[in-house]
Amino acid sequence: MQLNETRAWNRFYAAGTPVDIEPVTGSLIDLLDERVGRYGERDAIAFFGRAVTYDELGSRVARVAEGLRKLGIGAGDRVALIMPNAPQHVIAFYAVLRLGAVVVEHNPLYTRDELEVQFRDHGARTVIAWDKVAPLVQSLPAELGIRDVVSVDVTTAMPLKTRMLLRLPVAKARESRGKLTAAAPGTIPFTRLENSAPIAPRHPRPGRDDLACLQYTSGTTGDPKGAMITHGNLWANARMGAAWMPDFRHGEGSIYGLLPMFHSFGLLLSVIYSVETGSRAVLFPTFDPELVVDAAKTFPPTFIPAVPPMFDRLARVARDGALDLSRVVYSISGAMTLTPTVVSRWEKLAGSMLNEGYGLTETSPIALANPFDESRRIGAIGIPFPSTDIKVVDPDEPTREVAQGETGELLIHGPQVFAGYWNRPEETAATLLEGGWVRTGDLVQQDEDGFVTVVDRKKELIITGGFNVAPSEVEQVVTATPGVAETAVVGIPRGGGAEVVTAVVVLEEGATFDEAAARELARERLAEYKRPTTYVVWEELPKSLIGKVLRRRVRDTLLADRHATRAAVGED
Repeated sequence: MQLNETRAWNRFYAAGTPVDIEPVTGSLIDLLDERVGRYGERDAIAFFGRAVTYDELGSRVARVAEGLRKLGIGAGDRVALIMPNAPQHVIAFYAVLRLGAVVVEHNPLYTRDELEVQFRDHGARTVIAWDKVAPLVQSLPAELGIRDVVSVDVTTAMPLKTRMLLRLPVAKARESRGKLTAAAPGTIPFTRLENSAPIAPRHPRPGRDDLACLQYTSGTTGDPKGAMITHGNLWANARMGAAWMPDFRHGEGSIYGLLPMFHSFGLLLSVIYSVETGSRAVLFPTFDPELVVDAAKTFPPTFIPAVPPMFDRLARVARDGALDLSRVVYSISGAMTLTPTVVSRWEKLAGSMLNEGYGLTETSPIALANPFDESRRIGAIGIPFPSTDIKVVDPDEPTREVAQGETGELLIHGPQVFAGYWNRPEETAATLLEGGWVRTGDLVQQDEDGFVTVVDRKKELIITGGFNVAPSEVEQVVTATPGVAETAVVGIPRGGGAEVVTAVVVLEEGATFDEAAARELARERLAEYKRPTTYVVWEELPKSLIGKVLRRRVRDTLLADRHATRAAVGED
């Protein structure tokens, strides 16, 4: 039986959405070149009101690619990008790909320790970093072999008037923007690469099956590892998104890049989908409703991908009359549960649907979503994208499908499924099953119409602010606190699908817990969203017969203790 013969959910697709996308045959560089040829004079990027056309984007990508080539970058080399959303981020991404090299995205808020762990894994020798982060990169151990650090002053992409304002201590509303500037002595200015001659057209190009990027994820086992995403994976997923939103007119729209590009969700929609549709990507270095209001005056949004808290805040701004959402054609939410309250508030103001999507880094990232018509079901994660198939299986026996309506683990198959984990064959074999099915670690139920609802997470990742937090990574830091013998880190629901990072600690005999020291250590070693909000001291942790800490039992105990739960969510 052909896979698409089992797709009972197809009848709920919005009008104009095909069962299958056109197969991808080229690379993301082929996609960019085609769009530059088709939409050359139209805007590709907007940043603080300043636009970059597709012609300019193509030219700057070719020049930066040549500059990187002169630095010795070639096919298969990893190049680390550590930047906020900015035009230079998009340019650097495609320039690296033009050489057949591999982009490794990093959160610019990572600590030195967090960066070091990932650099030891991927081995990038060249780094393109935001000026503010470049000194941190330069401080990494010499043994990592980092050869070149290219520093990016993102303010050079802004209009001159805005750059002048950034250098003046004007209103508080401008202070956050002033933090964008920083010096990075001893680095190669990004502008030097942009002043290179264009790369020779005959220079070898990547293909569909070549790696495009490594996206670090905690996967289904909790240990950060690099998911290998190919050109074909990303282009296919962008085509799926375009098919899912048939009323989005190519070459005309403004896509709001509120999600960080280092995150798989933001990367796909702000960097790949925007080019696939010939749209203008309106970029924001940080989520700030005031910046959104300013941008909307010049470039009204037509497509907004974001997470529920962002939609909620923007809806409140729009309710007060400061933001016009009337031209928004599509809005899609991901990373955490979308509540009916947020949907209702948004749709009363936008006049168009806000739907939930589902995916993971290993699916590049989107695999399911609610259709943009009246068949959508709030509370469900939706139905599979075109060219995508799913199974619901026994978590302990993934070759056996469960009966319809029963709870089981979600498996996904499609051209967006990743190629495996970087240098992790055992983890790859455990997650990527025979036939190209990827295990999600999520426990779901699928109804007779094909709509899927998440019941629980088999994996123990914590979702906070739309990002995944690996408990084991946080536990290593908390256990390093003097007097702490062992710890279990879990997420306590806060509402709206978000969780509060909570650390339960067991002390060494005779020791007292120094919470201030624990918080200081977390501040030094962990990004803010990973740091425990609450610390709880127990005499012992529940463990299995082989001595493994049972995090789920820890979490269940905390949830059963109403006082502990209220403290964890800050209600005491």
